[in-house]
Amino acid sequence: MSNAPVNKSRRRFLTVATSVVGGVGVVGAAVPFIASWNPSAKAKSAGAPVEVDISKLEPGQLIRVKWRGKPVWVISRTPKMLSVLDGLADQLRDPSSEEPQQPAFAQNIHRSMKQEIFIAVGICTHLGCSPLFIPETFSEQVEGIDSGFFCPCHGSTFDMSGRVFQGVPAPLNLEIPPYRFMDDTNIMIGELEGNA
Repeated sequence: MSNAPVNKSRRRFLTVATSVVGGVGVVGAAVPFIASWNPSAKAKSAGAPVEVDISKLEPGQLIRVKWRGKPVWVISRTPKMLSVLDGLADQLRDPSSEEPQQPAFAQNIHRSMKQEIFIAVGICTHLGCSPLFIPETFSEQVEGIDSGFFCPCHGSTFDMSGRVFQGVPAPLNLEIPPYRFMDDTNIMIGELEGNA
């Protein structure tokens, strides 16, 4: 056994150096572990807002986009489609859109920010089928109304504002997703004004 004096400054240096290297190792291991808690790129994109260009959308035309794995309809309603909406209240289950399946801006007969542009989740509120857009022969489903949505699974019918008619299985109007107009020809589905 050696009786040499202990070099305290060397011991302190080795203790500090070992602690620093150990700390770097812990941080190096923790960063990927904590990063693994974040949602994947696929999960982020599934819930991410979707930008839609409506510059080529013709009156009476419907385009479909996918948002959060659901079909979303963007429809340019014609003046004729809009003209019948006000006179349907006595035939509809929730004509004033009082049920909470839409943003506050959609609690009107048009259920939209701009009367001519209708945006809705294209899933029936009964059992999740996708209704058909019938722009000209809807009177076969609801007498006296030319345009609307018909669910082929169980016969639910909706007007051109996605409001459900009485006497059908669907209990609620079609869902209106959050959206905002970025400009006159671009819409961001999945974001409300002020959340950009």
